[in-house]
Amino acid sequence: AQEEFLELRELVVSRARTYVSSLAAMEEFHLSLSQCVVLRYHWIEPFVRSLKERLATFHRFFCVADQVKVYTNENKTRTFIGLEISTGHFQLLELVSEVDRVLEEFDLPTFYKDPSFHISLAWCVGDLSSRLGGQCMQELQDIVDGFEDSALLLRIQWEEIRCKSGNKYFSFPLR
Repeated sequence: AQEEFLELRELVVSRARTYVSSLAAMEEFHLSLSQCVVLRYHWIEPFVRSLKERLATFHRFFCVADQVKVYTNENKTRTFIGLEISTGHFQLLELVSEVDRVLEEFDLPTFYKDPSFHISLAWCVGDLSSRLGGQCMQELQDIVDGFEDSALLLRIQWEEIRCKSGNKYFSFPLR
């Protein structure tokens, strides 16, 4: 992440902490194209090979992540503040479709039916989404909208897709 993005994250998290003091800033950033799944050790190589084949035809593209949104995980044990993708949704759906096909090959769960693509900025334990909605959400969106260079800062060029399995990362460059 660029230094300016980290500054924006800090402004957002600082303001959000006035509503939920237990928020922790994210140290690493990603945008998920699948749910977390468990791969058996002997599946890793064929899984990665299949992903590589399915993603080989995709070209680089841009996304814009500029809409503040609050999320909870499925079992409501964690709450996240994220920047939702407002431009590039179609391309991400195409990628998810191919990733889902690979997951189906291994009889693994596919991605959510109506995904909200986002980059998480902060998280906390429990379902505190009601405290972060309404007025808080508006204040956070105002920070993002008013941040100097936010138009450039929140534009992301997709050059590669990564797959993490255990402590290994596999990279699939886009054309």
